[in-house]
Amino acid sequence: MIETIYYKSPLGDICIVTNGEAIAGLSFVNKQGHMVEEESNPCDEPGSTIIKKCSSQLDEYFAGTRTIFDLNLLQPGTDFQQAVWAGLQNIGYGKTLSYLAFSKQPGNTKAIRAVGTANGKNNIAIVVPCHQVIGSNGTLVGYGGDLWRKKWLLEHEAKHANGVQMLF
Repeated sequence: MIETIYYKSPLGDICIVTNGEAIAGLSFVNKQGHMVEEESNPCDEPGSTIIKKCSSQLDEYFAGTRTIFDLNLLQPGTDFQQAVWAGLQNIGYGKTLSYLAFSKQPGNTKAIRAVGTANGKNNIAIVVPCHQVIGSNGTLVGYGGDLWRKKWLLEHEAKHANGVQMLF
């Protein structure tokens, strides 16, 4: 059974989608409600255990007390995409990595575009921290949830990880 709820965050509503056992989607809802699913259940009180766990962990993240998520995730993709998404989860809270440096991790700098494409196909924002990948010159580039949210997330994490605020 697919369950969809809307989590109220400091950055606006976040659509959480689960199959009852794993988080299958975590996306910012734009002003027009673009991410709204047909079988949605907008509510303040999440239903399933996985939704409750995800909501609780997001509460802790936004409070600055959670740096690592512990959730079952379900995000279908190619082996390469899976490797990129796993790599994103290894960047570390409060840290950033350029697309070029990230693509060098598997040892293939020619994969920079493929890394960017896989990063852009990530459907589980924040938990799979695609917002932590930045341009080689340190600029904020490429975030499906809008660059102002990427900036907010990076500053939030830097503040809680290091006690300093980053300015982009």
